[in-house]
Amino acid sequence: MTATPRPSAPETRTGRCPVHFDGTASATVDSKALRVAAVLYGAFSYVVFVAVFLYLVGFVSDFGVPRSVDRAGSAPVLQAVVIDVGLVTLFALQHSVMARPGFKQWWTRYVPVAIERSTYMLLTSAALAVLFWQWRAIDTVIWHVGPAPARAALWTLSGMGWVTVLASTFMIDHFDLFGIRQVVDTWRSKPADEASFREVLFYRVVRHPLLLGFLVAFWAAPTMTAGHLLFTGTMSVYIFIAVRFEERDLIAALGEPYRRYRTRVPMLLPRLWR
Repeated sequence: MTATPRPSAPETRTGRCPVHFDGTASATVDSKALRVAAVLYGAFSYVVFVAVFLYLVGFVSDFGVPRSVDRAGSAPVLQAVVIDVGLVTLFALQHSVMARPGFKQWWTRYVPVAIERSTYMLLTSAALAVLFWQWRAIDTVIWHVGPAPARAALWTLSGMGWVTVLASTFMIDHFDLFGIRQVVDTWRSKPADEASFREVLFYRVVRHPLLLGFLVAFWAAPTMTAGHLLFTGTMSVYIFIAVRFEERDLIAALGEPYRRYRTRVPMLLPRLWR
């Protein structure tokens, strides 16, 4: 769920990788087959993640899906809390540990660099799918906004949060973020670009607009049950922890330009004045 002006650490771009080509005319039939396989795998991972993301919207909003944060399996409250926290923890560990440069350096000894990001997104989809499947609802109502205009305002705010999430991915490099550019570059035998940094649109207001979008979408709920609050609270804790590791990696990859960026632009909450 993390996305910033995202560099790829240099060490993750090399390694013993069967899908790594020099772009010469001597490429074999087998290498072409591997390139086709990488593109198909990347496309499959992307489609799966889009489907899971759309389900996440319905899961949190309790709209248009068979199981949601408020309509799921039942269990005694303490058991439900343990299961639900465990599911969020499983997602958090997968999503955060696999994003770290040290893990990528080890991981790409066994997984081709070209499909590393696609594999990461596919496993993220799997972790979210398990969460949707095994979630336990806790029906106690924490708050309920009754007036129709106020409910409509909160639904609108939640929708704006989801739009911010999606728009933020396109403000950097949507297809790089989800592994498509990597497999296409492999197909074209194009070397990976060096890490770069740009400030665009939302990223001039906060450093992590995608995460801000998630927080808004999660919290802007007209009806907040205990189960929904547990999901929102644990996910929020994860976001605030994960963003610290993301910042550390960005400083290591981008150096002084990102340090100056941090001094000018807040992390998650926009400044109302300069």
